[in-house]
Amino acid sequence: MSGHSKWATTKHKKAAIDAKRGKLFAKLIKNIEVAARTGGGDLAGNPTLFDAVQKAKKSSVPNDNIDRAVKRGSGQEAGGADYQTIMYEGYGSGGIAVLVECLTDNRNRAAAEVRTAFSRNGGQLADPGSVSYLFSRKGVVIVPKEGTTEDAVMEAVLEAGGEEVTDLGESFEVLSEATDLVPVRTALQDAGIDYDSADVVFHPSMQIEVDVEGVRKIMRLIDALEDSDDVQNVYANFDAPDDVMAQLDED
Repeated sequence: MSGHSKWATTKHKKAAIDAKRGKLFAKLIKNIEVAARTGGGDLAGNPTLFDAVQKAKKSSVPNDNIDRAVKRGSGQEAGGADYQTIMYEGYGSGGIAVLVECLTDNRNRAAAEVRTAFSRNGGQLADPGSVSYLFSRKGVVIVPKEGTTEDAVMEAVLEAGGEEVTDLGESFEVLSEATDLVPVRTALQDAGIDYDSADVVFHPSMQIEVDVEGVRKIMRLIDALEDSDDVQNVYANFDAPDDVMAQLDED
């Protein structure tokens, strides 16, 4: 796990300063619509919607956009799309396992764009089930360091189901079972500890260590996949050691 912290830090920074902010906004808005459609538009009674709205606000999505997305999703306002969640599985260069989570209103378009991204960037699509067994559903809460400590975060989440707290440099990552995400997030709130995001993710159970060129190749594939409006999240089971990430930072 030597590179986990460094890679995770880079990944979160990449999301925070995404140059394609319009695409990021669109993905966050889509999450809100789907959460509102699935569980209703009441934030107090729909924790998935609460977390989707929180993440959008932390990413500076305007409140008007958020409110309209909630209304479209919950049926209070016309114009909501019928989004479907589709998972694609594949391999990147070096046999790295890749999971692609799509939220789309056009299955054919999503499939074509994902297939093209793999084929043009040294990867290949795989049959359902061939990659997903290497990942498990986990809850991840990102906590900014300002005003708290790793010990305080661990103390707050331990009894709520927090399994591991990782120092990401500017923030802490709290890992839990997917079913414990809301209790963990609530425990942090009760302890007066702010958080940036709370998500259920696919967490790799084993990782493949890669060198500098390996990171460059897998990042090209991930970037190509994330360029698709239908792709919400990309997960890969590679581990980049600190010295590799440091070398990339210098490039």
